[in-house]
Amino acid sequence: MTASIGKTLLLRNARIVLPDRVIERGTLLIDAGSIARLSHGETASKGASLAYDLAGLTLFPGFIDAHIHGAVGVDTMTAAATDLDRVSQFLATRGVTGWLPTLVPAPAADYARAIKSINEATTSTRGARILGVHYEGPFVNSVQCGALRAQFFRSFSGAGDLDDLPKLVDEHAKHMMTVAPEIDGGVALVSELSRRSWIVSLGHTCADFDLLDRAFAAGAHHMTHFMNAMAPLHQRSPGPVGWGLSGDDVTCDFIADGIHLDRQMLRLLVKLKGADRLSLISDAVAAAGMGDGEYEIWGETITVKDGRTGNARGAIAGSVITMLDAVRLMLSVGASEIEVAKMAATNPARLLGIDQDCGSIEEGKRADLVALDSSGNIVLTMIGGKAVKGE
Repeated sequence: MTASIGKTLLLRNARIVLPDRVIERGTLLIDAGSIARLSHGETASKGASLAYDLAGLTLFPGFIDAHIHGAVGVDTMTAAATDLDRVSQFLATRGVTGWLPTLVPAPAADYARAIKSINEATTSTRGARILGVHYEGPFVNSVQCGALRAQFFRSFSGAGDLDDLPKLVDEHAKHMMTVAPEIDGGVALVSELSRRSWIVSLGHTCADFDLLDRAFAAGAHHMTHFMNAMAPLHQRSPGPVGWGLSGDDVTCDFIADGIHLDRQMLRLLVKLKGADRLSLISDAVAAAGMGDGEYEIWGETITVKDGRTGNARGAIAGSVITMLDAVRLMLSVGASEIEVAKMAATNPARLLGIDQDCGSIEEGKRADLVALDSSGNIVLTMIGGKAVKGE
């Protein structure tokens, strides 16, 4: 299937996952890269340059991955712009239409080099759109370092401490940072980032309820890879897990790979937190899409065996899944298609503040779409009305 933004397209006979229901047989008219009309049943193709019959396929909104360190051998910390383009093209084949390259704690020169490449790639990628950048740290707690390199962790003493964490030049680019509020100056950091319109997420943390409440008041309303790299739930010390579960205005993202969280925990999380407050992420590293083996990532050897990552310290070092894998797993544990569409697209778009433009299948929004067959295989990925994967 080939299509261009300049053509008017008709996608007909598809099951379509909407924010509140599933249409069993619907049609989308796509014009200038956006959804111009959504219809039930058959619609005449008059006026459309191209028409495609999607009978037997289910249309989801394009997946958005707000936390991914790389794939197909590419690490966002060391990638050139052409490498990031390769990741974007790979992600599009897995249903991702937008992503945030995610950076780990590192020296200032490494950040500068990574941001330079992302700046160059943002306007030239041929697959999934680069929507911004996510700094995972460096202002996090070494007690919950996970696979991050604690020697590059920092405390915060004032706005100048952010000077060597460069922003992207695109005025529409989104900037996100994962922060542990218990570090020295942590709540002040949340306030400063919020003042600068950054998205602040809480993670790699042991903070208690009171401190987390203060961070929330300062502007941190989201949590990074919930339940992982944070103090566990305890009946006498509920900590960040208890706080995240109990906060109606707190949203969380999580890694649905069956490794970071058990399948039963995935069911429980959706039941307790609700799909409206959850986002799927991959947290994938450069080994994603490469198979089992040993890989040099972040200055150390990371081993992948049976789909599980591990470093020399025995820590899980990110994942090797894609958002498609996460979507399939959530469907397999009983989440509905509507719930999965929210977690894979709508809620990430809302987190990034782009939900007026994308994240759901509605008239007037971008034609960022993924068509799955009955086995969960991708037949079509469309980004802005252009088919970047399809037969």
